[in-house]
Amino acid sequence: MYARIVTLNLKSNQLNSFKETLDKQVIPMLRKQNGFKDEITFVGQSGVEVRTISFWDKKENAEAYNSTAYPEVLKALANVIEGTPQIKTYDVVNSTLHQNLAFATV
Repeated sequence: MYARIVTLNLKSNQLNSFKETLDKQVIPMLRKQNGFKDEITFVGQSGVEVRTISFWDKKENAEAYNSTAYPEVLKALANVIEGTPQIKTYDVVNSTLHQNLAFATV
């Protein structure tokens, strides 16, 4: 598995709008991507700092998403974020997520 961790900052008082955009636009886009497995979103106590972790079956699919659909995600979020999101990528060496996903498809 492969993970993309994105750190971004929301504009002031935009947390609810961010969550709505995430649910109605971003997650549906992610679900259409080859190799997408799951996404977890964290929001700091300030309601401004956000971290997302998306999980992918392999690096190539995460990279394809980054160059094709991710620009559309940024457009969808343009009204609620400020600055440029920071992206880091990692190979996943240990996770129970893949076990849960495999069990859910049985």
